[in-house]
Amino acid sequence: MSSRSDTAVEWLEADGLGGFASGTASGMRSRRYHALLLAATTPPTGRVVLVNGVDAWVRAGEHDVALSFQRYTPDVTHPDGATRIVDFTSDPWPRWTYRLDDGTRIHHEIFVPHERAAVVLRWRVEAAKAPLELYVRPLMSGRDYHALHHENPAFRFEPAPIENGLGWRPYDGLPAIHALFDGRYEHAPSWYRGFQYDEERERGLDFVEDLASPGIFRLDFSSGTAELVLVASPGGAAIAFVESGETVKQAVERVIGSERARRPTDPLARARDAYFVRRGSGRTIVAGYPWFTDWGRDTFIALRGLAIDGGARLDDARDILVEWSGHVSEGMLPNLFTDGVAEPEYNSVDASLWYVVAVVDYLDTAARLGRPADASVRDRLLVAVDAILGGYARGTRFGIRADDDGLLACGTPGVQLTWMDAKVGDWVVTPRIGKPVEVQALWLNALAFGAQRSQRWRDLHERACSSFAERFWNESAGCLYDVVDVDHVRGTVDTSLRPNQILAVGGLPVVIVGGERARRIVDVVESRLLVPLGLRSLAPGEAGYVRHYRGGVHERDGAYHQGTVWPWLVGPFVDAWLNVHGDTGAKREEARRRFVEPLVAHLGEAGLGHVSEIFDSEPPHTPRGCPFQAWSLGELLRAQRRVSVAEPARRERKQPTPRLRTPKRAAGSGI
Repeated sequence: MSSRSDTAVEWLEADGLGGFASGTASGMRSRRYHALLLAATTPPTGRVVLVNGVDAWVRAGEHDVALSFQRYTPDVTHPDGATRIVDFTSDPWPRWTYRLDDGTRIHHEIFVPHERAAVVLRWRVEAAKAPLELYVRPLMSGRDYHALHHENPAFRFEPAPIENGLGWRPYDGLPAIHALFDGRYEHAPSWYRGFQYDEERERGLDFVEDLASPGIFRLDFSSGTAELVLVASPGGAAIAFVESGETVKQAVERVIGSERARRPTDPLARARDAYFVRRGSGRTIVAGYPWFTDWGRDTFIALRGLAIDGGARLDDARDILVEWSGHVSEGMLPNLFTDGVAEPEYNSVDASLWYVVAVVDYLDTAARLGRPADASVRDRLLVAVDAILGGYARGTRFGIRADDDGLLACGTPGVQLTWMDAKVGDWVVTPRIGKPVEVQALWLNALAFGAQRSQRWRDLHERACSSFAERFWNESAGCLYDVVDVDHVRGTVDTSLRPNQILAVGGLPVVIVGGERARRIVDVVESRLLVPLGLRSLAPGEAGYVRHYRGGVHERDGAYHQGTVWPWLVGPFVDAWLNVHGDTGAKREEARRRFVEPLVAHLGEAGLGHVSEIFDSEPPHTPRGCPFQAWSLGELLRAQRRVSVAEPARRERKQPTPRLRTPKRAAGSGI
């Protein structure tokens, strides 16, 4: 399954509402986010942990045999259920096989039904040598998913009877917990203290938690299976999981059949499904699990590979673009909808521009596939695009404005506006104030789209193209500057070798740089930034380069864009590489083997079936950050399609580039 330990390999079951269940292949919880019932109270935000896990065991005669595994402080594991695991798979959902000493096998599976704040736990016995009873003790909290829970007198242990089970409301203001089961319940309230979360400890965070357990379920194993359904019930209302006339067992069988039919058979398509969630009456994309919600920038980058490319989920793409179109403010789209905060955060220069790129891709793909957007949808999307172009041209928050050279200036001290957005306290690690290179590539793409419809944008587009050609080429390094007019000082440049320039050569609808210079850019990026799992965010040898992403918050955020590898950049790099080397069958096969296959191999390494957020810059390139990241998966899917289709993929439209002139060099730049 993986070369990494089973405690480092994680599974995910998302509910399509923002909630999810997750854990490790070993069954041990190593993060505060690992839980069985984690629900979004205001989809996709307002996430709360209700049931963290269970202790489970079978009784054979007078002997209890553990089927679970917990980690307690200080570095104690108990009981020993993991020693009996002989097999684990996440296809089509997590399933463990335990072998008892007498040869009896017990299969335990967990799955989350689509668009229900619920989780189904099912055990099946095979080749039993004697009658068995199954005991399950739930471990509960009732907390924000970023927090930790500790013993306190306010927790309510007493259950209330409901149809087919029992209900608990541990704290006011949270959904009730409904447990549906066939069997008996023994009330035995207890606090389980000192659970230890090793991943949190490694991240320099609080890592010890106490959980409450109200009692023990004794589940009926006589038919060979036993089921426990846990449901988050807003307002304590009954949840229609068991239909009239059904037993819990029959309801579970029905839902299993429905889920098997609904879930794609292709593992990557199944992984893709986890990121699409409700927002209000519309749809959006969760940026990553376990701790991200929907971020503007991530949504529009991920959307291209997850939904648009090849027409995979065009209806979802349409609904998401329409949903976000209503959030344009002064030309900007939100970068973040924060849990518990009414107003979104407008603090990104590129989220709006990525939205325009996604609109272009959606309209183009829908038309090519004979499924053009209807007039009302097209009009709504174009109104949003015009509002973005107009707002940026006039000037908006944080110094974002079209300068007199046509390029897009942005940034004020203390605010991080580009995708390289790490900040620790007052320290903005990569401020990139001025005119960042990838922002210009996105701006020129947005203007090119606007220019198809208005002379106003055509004139600005031509001026910006000329300025980009004149001002960004770094002849001595054979690549592009990362930022010009640094800190809004005319003529200054940032020569740091970063991957952002690759978007001028590939990854966007319009190619900004072509010819020999494009080839030189790709060569430099390939030789200095490419590793088997993505592009480094800063080249080795550059000032501030960090080899590993680890330590506490300050150390990790300080490394986030200072060398750390980002797999989402494989998509733009593959496009750029094929653009300059030729989009032939042989070159596509070479690109697949060299750049795509290492990421495919990673699918079994960290977040099973998914692509991690980041990796260490130096070997062995350990996966870090979110184990389930939307834009990482989306760009892998887009790159896969680019290298595997029988005919050459749709090529980016090359931007006519004015003659390049030697840029003005800044004093003290060392060039």
